Amino acid sequence: MTWTITPARPDDADAIAALVAAAYTPYIARIGTEPGPMLDDYAAVIADHIVHVARDGEASGGTIGGPIRGVVVLIEKPDGTILFDNIAVAPGAQGSGLGRLLMDFAGAEAARRGYARLDPYTHQMMTENIEIYARRGYVETDRRTERGFPRVYM
Repeated sequence: MTWTITPARPDDADAIAALVAAAYTPYIARIGTEPGPMLDDYAAVIADHIVHVARDGEASGGTIGGPIRGVVVLIEKPDGTILFDNIAVAPGAQGSGLGRLLMDFAGAEAARRGYARLDPYTHQMMTENIEIYARRGYVETDRRTERGFPRVYM
């Protein structure tokens, strides 16, 4: 499969919110509430942070591929670090390598912006995410509760 990764546009907000809801809904039963990314206002997230989307197909002739299949959100922090805030892949694209591609893209984008490292985090009960980050070389650095969510920072 070929994907095109581009900066999110304001008119992508509803599609991003729907993708995030589909990707994170399976976690609701496990953690007992909607995960943090499901609560975000994606119009504001796009306006305030670094958001890229992955679409089916290649960009050509001014057209930007097909439907959104993935999203990555990076947040520049006042302390000079960049936070890997969210990555979501549409259920139909999970297991296809798109998540890996978005993680690689996030790292490259952080480096392009002059950051020495990218700091991901996840909900404590999303253990598969912790394992994915660990396999990619990330090491746990902190556990804390924010916005009512117990988080693992790496």
